[in-house]
Amino acid sequence: MNTKEIHGLLLNQFDDKRILELNTEATDPWIEVSADSILEVARFVKTDERLQFDHLNDLCGVDYLELDPKKAKKFDHDPHLEVVYHLYSYSLKHYLVLKVKLPRWKNDEEGKLPEVDSVSSIWAIADWHERETYDLMGIHFSNHPNLRRILCPEDWVGHGLRKDYSFPDEYHGIRGC
Repeated sequence: MNTKEIHGLLLNQFDDKRILELNTEATDPWIEVSADSILEVARFVKTDERLQFDHLNDLCGVDYLELDPKKAKKFDHDPHLEVVYHLYSYSLKHYLVLKVKLPRWKNDEEGKLPEVDSVSSIWAIADWHERETYDLMGIHFSNHPNLRRILCPEDWVGHGLRKDYSFPDEYHGIRGC
């Protein structure tokens, strides 16, 4: 089943307030799902007999921000973050990419991390992927069983893969390069 057919199936199951966009022009076609619906949609795509997406290949965060004023003029996106889910069905041999768009900061309050539900109850491997995305991109996964840093020390300040991240000059008395 291709992404366009899956999109139609999702629109029949959910409404257009939960299934927001289809992009078939991308190298990896994708479907955008509203942040408050990802858990329900994820459960559906895993358990529905026509889909059976039993494997989460990858879950990652993407930062859409252009800091260079010259490049920002041609940048076609409003600043935001995305969580991207790459799914695969071993039994049906098809794949799917789902996306959830989030604001850079919850309620536009700088420092307040945006939130989306954890899918670790559906695909256990999401536990690790979500921790990495939380640690490096600053996306909070609600109802995650163990949401804490996985690569950086617990007392590290900030999220290193955000495009506006400023690397500290010093950490525990050790000066940077």
